[in-house]
Amino acid sequence: MQLLQPSEVGKVFVEGGVIAYPTEAVYGLGCDPDNLSAIQKLLDIKQRPWQKGLILVASDYQQLKPYIDEAQLTEAQLAFAFSKWPGPYTFVMPIKAGVSKLLCGEFDSIAVRISAHPVVRALCDSVNKPFVSSSANLAGQNPAMSASEIEQTFSADVNALVLGELGAQRQPSTIIDARSGKVLRNGQ
Repeated sequence: MQLLQPSEVGKVFVEGGVIAYPTEAVYGLGCDPDNLSAIQKLLDIKQRPWQKGLILVASDYQQLKPYIDEAQLTEAQLAFAFSKWPGPYTFVMPIKAGVSKLLCGEFDSIAVRISAHPVVRALCDSVNKPFVSSSANLAGQNPAMSASEIEQTFSADVNALVLGELGAQRQPSTIIDARSGKVLRNGQ
């Protein structure tokens, strides 16, 4: 496993690698959302069923537009999401036709977040697109809270560990359905 700065992940990302990195609350595992073999590798590492879907994390809304069907959202629904971003709020939005089921699982929607975390933002900016983002843990176990936990659990499977500090959040992000406004998970 390589130890990298956020600006150094581009080659690993493009080659389909899985990257561990600090987020607002826990370490995450991520990869290129357009590389199906990378997504499958991430799911295999976590032992996570594809049916659950995944989250995309971005530094800017423009990075998410290729994955979201904005025509199914009102201006008010988008404005509400924008009022919470960047920050620890994940919105479930309608998915654009043709986006892989590995990303959305059994759903007609996808979970997206614009992060305020400097490492996550730098990662997304370095490749100018979102990352698939999932907590760094095996299915059913607690997420990694340190670089040493990443190295112990994932050193044989993860291609790179991005250096940086966890954010101040102690709970996972709040998840809100963008269409109904219903809170699906309260992380606060």
